[in-house]
Amino acid sequence: MEFKLSNHAKEEMTRRSVPWLLLETVLNNPDQVVTERGNLKAYQSLIDFGDGRRFLLRAIVDDTLEPATVVTVYRTSKINKYWRLS
Repeated sequence: MEFKLSNHAKEEMTRRSVPWLLLETVLNNPDQVVTERGNLKAYQSLIDFGDGRRFLLRAIVDDTLEPATVVTVYRTSKINKYWRLS
């Protein structure tokens, strides 16, 4: 799938130090895709950001648009809050 980043998503990637390569990996091969509000979905994966601690990297995406648009991006240590058990 092809993705476009909103200006907000670009700003948040910089502010939150999320490397493009990690985001691209999550978008193309997420561990989970979780339905959020409206047309939004969270593409998310557990990622080691290089310091030995694992975070959940979440990309909030409107995939009803062409191309799919990443609305925002963030990492969180609150894995249990967002991870969905199947």
